[in-house]
Amino acid sequence: DDGIGMSSEIIAGIMNLDSQSMRSGTNNETGTGLGLILCNEMIAMNNGTLNIESEEGKGTVFTIELPVVSIK
Repeated sequence: DDGIGMSSEIIAGIMNLDSQSMRSGTNNETGTGLGLILCNEMIAMNNGTLNIESEEGKGTVFTIELPVVSIK
């Protein structure tokens, strides 16, 4: 996206329920801080990974990688 981006400190704590790294978004919207934690849990349950690349003031890229599963 091309939003406000995140610092490395926010990225480091974003998947931790004990860490409060919430802040207002581009349009001053708020959230619960649970969305990425839940997404990461579901991705991990499917043997995948969630990668976050971000630069403050420029935006964030979220990449989800899931294994290919062959069903017979």
